[in-house]
Amino acid sequence: MRCAIAMLALAVCTPGTVRGAGAKGPNVLFLFADDQRADTIAALGNRHIRTPNLDRLVRRGVSFDRAYMQGGLNGATCVPSRAMLLSGRCLFRIDEKLLRDETWPEAFAKAGYATFATGKWHNGEKSLVRCFPEARGIFVGGMTNPLKAPLADVEGGKLTAPKLGSKHACTVFADEAIKFLNRKHEKPFFCYVPFDAPHDPHIVPDDFPIRYDAGQIPLPHNFLPQHPFNNGEMSIRDETLLAWPRDPKQVRELIAEYFRYVSYLDSEIGRVLDALDKSPHANNTIVVFAADSGVARGSHGLIGKQNCYEHSLRVPLVFAGPAIAQHKRTAAMCYLFDVLPTLGKLCGVPPPRTSEGLEFSQALADPTRAARPHLVFGYKNVQRAVRDDRWKLIRYPQVGTTQLFDLRTDPDEVTDLSAKPEHAARVKELLTLLGTEQQRFDDTAPLSVAKPFRAEWTPPSKKEK
Repeated sequence: MRCAIAMLALAVCTPGTVRGAGAKGPNVLFLFADDQRADTIAALGNRHIRTPNLDRLVRRGVSFDRAYMQGGLNGATCVPSRAMLLSGRCLFRIDEKLLRDETWPEAFAKAGYATFATGKWHNGEKSLVRCFPEARGIFVGGMTNPLKAPLADVEGGKLTAPKLGSKHACTVFADEAIKFLNRKHEKPFFCYVPFDAPHDPHIVPDDFPIRYDAGQIPLPHNFLPQHPFNNGEMSIRDETLLAWPRDPKQVRELIAEYFRYVSYLDSEIGRVLDALDKSPHANNTIVVFAADSGVARGSHGLIGKQNCYEHSLRVPLVFAGPAIAQHKRTAAMCYLFDVLPTLGKLCGVPPPRTSEGLEFSQALADPTRAARPHLVFGYKNVQRAVRDDRWKLIRYPQVGTTQLFDLRTDPDEVTDLSAKPEHAARVKELLTLLGTEQQRFDDTAPLSVAKPFRAEWTPPSKKEK
């Protein structure tokens, strides 16, 4: 009898079965950043940034060192990233601008959850109303001055006419989330808070006290004045934010602004976490923090996120809450579109029919558990990449160029090993794996073209720009 009781208790507390029969499921608070690199959290190793609130979330839960967005088929990679997250579908099977199939927020609602959103929305107004019948302080768009952001609400199944916010957009989003958390909830809730920070422009209220001395900011380990070849996307808007060759002083100034914005976002997230801690929902809420993409900010001579390097694809991901290990890090590999399937497993929510993400709830109880064995990435038709537990291959079909990196010894992707004779078999093996994964994901982009363009590239002069 004692054994049976112990088994029942384990079933209630183990990830994947958090929701017992007839019990109210755990709440979900999903905090989502915009263009935040995975290496911008102090508690995860960045000694030059201050993120006390994300640090406390790290201490409370499991942090993923190898979580990724899969890429994008247009320059605004946050659009497909958010579409993948909410649908649970891969890059090559989504409509980036409209979520046509049932989404995970809809699945949570169908399972009895109250769904609420505040923040940036980038996937069509019709999708917003379907996913979140209750939404406030919504910014529909890509980027804006956050002190003058047009914000709207969902009322009566429609989006209201936008009005200029009276505060910084991140403050408004945090305010709305706090109001929602302070309410009495008869049903479990799914609260989605997609911030628009630290996406540029890096605008922070003047009275925010944290500032960074650009002279004390180190350049990235993989800083280059110029990317070594034409990667197929050298003239997009993000890459014109600074002139070529990249001036180290300007890059440091850009990073100092970026870090300040991350710290400001951290302070707003802290307000939301404080409200949750004081609410009656504190002990029954799973908190997730993630970002839609990283960004280069000088790494590899690049500024933006339109590439397949780690700094732009790898994202922060932290889970905290009931039945989740505390102050642990995991090397389990996953996509962002695996995150909501995992939350669905934890909350007992059946998946939408078209969701294809893989849940990794076991890694939340035992961080040594693996998730996916390999991952594949893409950007437009100009870049494809694949990684396994150790090796990363990036293919540039339009220029006929390949890179190979040993991520175990070279996590910053500084040394390209593709031309080394001893790695020829590995290059061939990874190219084969990449092709196989492309077929599995219905990615039809070729890995080579009949007439590649020249890999050599000369930056435009100031006059040409």
